Amino acid sequence: MGYGWAFGMHEALDQAGALCGPLAVAAVLAFHHGGYRLAFAVLAIPAAIVLSLLAAARLLYPRPEELETRPPEVTAQGLPRVFWLYLAGAALVAMGFADFPLIAYHFEKAGTVSLSWVPIFYAIGMGAGGLGSLLFGRLFDRTGIGILIPLTLLAAAFAPLVFLGNFWLALVGVSLWGIGMGVHESIVPAAVAHMVAADRRASAYGLFTAGYGVFWFLGSAAIGALLDVSVPAVIAFAVLAELASIPLFVRVRAMMRAATS
Repeated sequence: MGYGWAFGMHEALDQAGALCGPLAVAAVLAFHHGGYRLAFAVLAIPAAIVLSLLAAARLLYPRPEELETRPPEVTAQGLPRVFWLYLAGAALVAMGFADFPLIAYHFEKAGTVSLSWVPIFYAIGMGAGGLGSLLFGRLFDRTGIGILIPLTLLAAAFAPLVFLGNFWLALVGVSLWGIGMGVHESIVPAAVAHMVAADRRASAYGLFTAGYGVFWFLGSAAIGALLDVSVPAVIAFAVLAELASIPLFVRVRAMMRAATS
């Protein structure tokens, strides 16, 4: 199984739950106006199921490292330069990627999307992300990291559509936002496995996730502050941050090609 397909399948399953959850909440709120307590009680059911599955996995596979077909090669080397360049590019992408609560806040403030439609929009975004992660994960296994360049350009288009568009354009923007989310959580981490030796992957993924999360937080904080000042400024910040990652991804692709040639 290729890394892209494996991470894509994982993300698709994750997004399937993210699709069903908001729809369940929307259904509860539709039949019980303002019944948030009941809605969260319904969400406790899948939470209990996933904890049971986690406990079963812990009992059946207490040492997952033994599932490796061959032992990893242990080295004393640090993380390669290509990893740090890639992390910088991913951090820029994260900075320009608005968190959905900010998008929902804008919908309510601008009156573009009614409150009852917000969870449905979120569900549509999650569905697009799940399907996209499967497709793009397979493309990643076939074409390599270069697929990130057009996908980053595609995802960057979410900002003007979401923050300036009407109902239907906002829907297209949320779909692109969902595709970007699927790319971020499938292809982006899958590429790390090709850059780092097996014995260093735990540290690499820890650093990568921490850096990605910190810059996503900083970018969302900046977008939230700009949203109270100027919507065009929000769009400019989001798009420029995403586009700034392209040269780094191009350089990473060249380095990985040189390393395998």
